[in-house]
Amino acid sequence: MYICRLEQSTPPGGHEKVKIHREGTNILILLFIVLVALNVPVWLFMPPVVIPAFLSALSLVVYMFVFNFFRCPKRHYRGRRPDHVVSSVDGRVVAVERVMEREWLGHEAVMVSVFMSPLNVHANWFPADGRVDYVAHHRGRFLSAYLPKASTDNERSTIGIVMNNGRRIVVRQIAGAMARRIVTYASPGQKADIDDHLGFIKFGSRVDIYLPVDAHILLKIGDITRGGVTPLAIVRSVGKTEPK
Repeated sequence: MYICRLEQSTPPGGHEKVKIHREGTNILILLFIVLVALNVPVWLFMPPVVIPAFLSALSLVVYMFVFNFFRCPKRHYRGRRPDHVVSSVDGRVVAVERVMEREWLGHEAVMVSVFMSPLNVHANWFPADGRVDYVAHHRGRFLSAYLPKASTDNERSTIGIVMNNGRRIVVRQIAGAMARRIVTYASPGQKADIDDHLGFIKFGSRVDIYLPVDAHILLKIGDITRGGVTPLAIVRSVGKTEPK
């Protein structure tokens, strides 16, 4: 079984390579042992064959679902990087609105929220090149990630990033009704790179990205995103007037 190593990237022009994220290795091994322990006695002691066959088929479906959840594609962003913000996650845009971001920005911002279903890749990418300046984890509730209150009430981690052009943005990992663990690899002073992972959220959840109010948003509600691939916004440095 492969462990997805965060420092590797898919070479330009290559195919997306899918491995298993290190957060899922132990879970998949334990689940395999449990399913084998359940299936072997059934095959030995419970005729007719239809019963153990049904249990084995159900076990395979469960295992493949969990396996799919922990897949870890290696991606390389091929678009323009200066002034660009890319989606941190795979999912669907559920909100684009102006809100107050009080924790790190301290002023109004445009929030773009992407919801991840249990079928999406749950690795989280850095949305822009720059430097991590702030990281904080907050305990909270486990409301449905679709709810607006999830941004402030749910278990969450906040990552503040200073882009290479000096603009500040925030990424917020938010637990949902099923997500019970947020993993954040980012640490203050670390280089942020679009091709690298900033964390992982286990099971259905959401990521909010807070951008300056003058950002040129490239997505709308309902759009599908791919983490580390889909351009989300252009955030120009102060003084620039035209997106590039």
